[in-house]
Amino acid sequence: MIAFIEGVIADITENTVVLDCHGVGYELFVPQSVYRSLPPVGEKKKLYTFLQMKEDGASLFGFANKDDLTVFKLLITVSGIGPKGAIGILSTMTADELRFAILAGDAKTISKAPGIGAKTAGKVILDLKDKFHLEDGFEQKVSHTTGQIQMNSDLGVQREAIEALVALGYNATDALRAVKQVTITDGMTVEEILRLSLKGIRR
Repeated sequence: MIAFIEGVIADITENTVVLDCHGVGYELFVPQSVYRSLPPVGEKKKLYTFLQMKEDGASLFGFANKDDLTVFKLLITVSGIGPKGAIGILSTMTADELRFAILAGDAKTISKAPGIGAKTAGKVILDLKDKFHLEDGFEQKVSHTTGQIQMNSDLGVQREAIEALVALGYNATDALRAVKQVTITDGMTVEEILRLSLKGIRR
């Protein structure tokens, strides 16, 4: 099993990147999030990988972090979604956005991915909704956000604000997006975060 590959970027296309690792070029299929963040050819890059073995050959898929890889592996457990379909979904939205779309039952957002219709999006939600929890999903979002949330107390009030918005009838995806827009300052209360979040939603 190849857990990750770190090497010099030898070539880049819209769907693939070739990493030169000690003279061996590994071609990896990547989502658009990886493609957009790649440094120039000649620079080093580390990608976490999934190896697909088939009768007619093997394919490598590369991801920027372990969480993206984990979500990818969950996606391909859904009937009708193969590795390239999962890459398509993760090219349309981030792993965090997908996580919250699933928690919110937001099939419309998921079906925006190429080749994913409403029926397949519904299967994604049905099969994976028990794999995620609102609290866990929010903590994953926090762990990927630099400079916005530094203290556990901030995490607590933001989580409470999201839960309050969901209780008010907003889906988890919109609630997370609105709360994320708020700059947290020391001593800010849940009520203050809610007020600023609601302003963002109403714009």
